[in-house]
Amino acid sequence: MLKIAIYGKGGIGKSTLTANLAAAFAEMGKKVIQIGCDPKADSTMNLLGGEAVSSVMSYMREKDSLPSDYNEIIKKGYGGVLCIETGGPTPGLGCAGRGIITTFQMLDSLKLFEKEKPDVVLYDVLGDVVCGGFAAPIREGYAEQVLIVTSGEKMALYAASNINEAVKNFEDRGYAKVRGVVLNHRNVENETEKVRNFADERGIEIIGEIPRSDDIIACEDEGKTVIEGRPDSAAAKEFRKLAEKFFL
Repeated sequence: MLKIAIYGKGGIGKSTLTANLAAAFAEMGKKVIQIGCDPKADSTMNLLGGEAVSSVMSYMREKDSLPSDYNEIIKKGYGGVLCIETGGPTPGLGCAGRGIITTFQMLDSLKLFEKEKPDVVLYDVLGDVVCGGFAAPIREGYAEQVLIVTSGEKMALYAASNINEAVKNFEDRGYAKVRGVVLNHRNVENETEKVRNFADERGIEIIGEIPRSDDIIACEDEGKTVIEGRPDSAAAKEFRKLAEKFFL
């Protein structure tokens, strides 16, 4: 089972990357589970025609209990991808990271992975926060590989550096390792050179490059990935190339 966590600065395009990767893996015939680890609970919407799946934390608030069957908090999306959202607390109350930990513990107790036997599990993790519950995918052994999404913008690279250092702190415990950087182009000056220098200095591979694309924006307005909505676009081809690298 391939287990990947996607990290990066807030707003850098992690959910877009994750959903398109999930769709690309599904097209390859892989069974995929995508888990959105963000209180906004919007990671999987573009696999579901723009519709949201009820989050685990929302379920708990409404039912005042944990689900007894994981099918109560899963929706099947494009290509059969199983979509789950951790959600978060009522705004201003509680710890969002707690929702991630609660969800992971629940999925373990309900034996989701043993029963579904996925080929790929993708974790789309909130922003550049790598403490507490947000570090759970790498700290608790749920993920084995980390993709860091960045552009050539200063704050995106700063966040990417922090994430890389955080993952390195867990490497000696046998947890997840950085697989590579994905350059999500924002068309800033000397962007490729800046990201290449960043990666070279840290011994990280640039494993994928996603072009700035109106196709991505148009498809997300339709509640779709470009894999589904613009399958022949340059962006869709790059997402497929990235997915294929994990099974070479």
